[in-house]
Amino acid sequence: MRFQRLDLNLLVALDALLTERSVSLAAERICLSQSATSSALGRLRDYFGDELLVVKGRQMVLTSRAEELVEPVRAVLEQIRTTISVSPPFDPATSDRVIRIMASDYITEVLLASALNELHEVAPAMRFEIQSMTESLVETLERGFVDVLITIDYAISPDHPSQILFEDDYVVVGWNQNPAMAGPMTRETYFSLGHVVPRFGRSKMTNFDDWFMRRQKQTRNVEIVTPSFLTMPSFVIGSNRIATMHRRMANRLSTYHPLTIREVPLDIPTIREAIQWHISNNNDPAIRWVVERLSVAASQKAEHSDGRVVSLDSAKRKGFSHEEIAAQFQESQKSGGR
Repeated sequence: MRFQRLDLNLLVALDALLTERSVSLAAERICLSQSATSSALGRLRDYFGDELLVVKGRQMVLTSRAEELVEPVRAVLEQIRTTISVSPPFDPATSDRVIRIMASDYITEVLLASALNELHEVAPAMRFEIQSMTESLVETLERGFVDVLITIDYAISPDHPSQILFEDDYVVVGWNQNPAMAGPMTRETYFSLGHVVPRFGRSKMTNFDDWFMRRQKQTRNVEIVTPSFLTMPSFVIGSNRIATMHRRMANRLSTYHPLTIREVPLDIPTIREAIQWHISNNNDPAIRWVVERLSVAASQKAEHSDGRVVSLDSAKRKGFSHEEIAAQFQESQKSGGR
């Protein structure tokens, strides 16, 4: 079908090309061969009288005209999708939907591992893809690469619906044979010991407590930087190093690692883990069902905790302004975590 000489089928290819900025990735996204996608790009260039994508170094970049087309093309396709698509009835017992979730290994360990096992009991054909965190969390959600984002509420977008799952705070963990862990952790000892900290992605994005310590001009002696939460115990055990870790994570890891847990000897704001989905999926019954089940699972874990995990009702914000911290944290993510 053509509209003013434009083959409307090319709009899907154009959206993929503008989003991926790569012929091969666009081809994979829309399930076409690379040659067919390259041919579509040629026809689009002819129609718009513009190269749209040009090679710069080892990458393809958008021309000015292509940059102007990104949002309008996406909006047109979204309007078509929401106008004509009819959602089939959702039955978890028979659904074969694939739900893509972006979450840290912390969330995977303390929530998703057990929650998805429970979901499998009532939705055996559904599949879940867990994707690691990227530097651009909300952008990844908005570009449709994931269906659900789980992260701290300081990092979510006000433009999309979300729901708080649970609240957590921080503790210090160390090898159970580390002399410094024999008694309460003091501020002096905390800053004198070597630390293990996680930082993520190519830009080495910081964890919230690491970012907050920097904002407070409190410098820790970082000896090891690790790419995930789950690898932190490996660099603590057998050494005098310590790590600052979410309490839920520490409680879980200490059941099968020789770790001792102590209270952090300084104030760090508690964090709230939130689940967020794109506003265009607000009426998607499968995504809403998954969100609700994960919320229930998070609530049940809080009820069966050992009492040391901060609850939503009893958590103290320690005098910190949530709105101020959220604004500063999100700004730091845009500038590479600094």
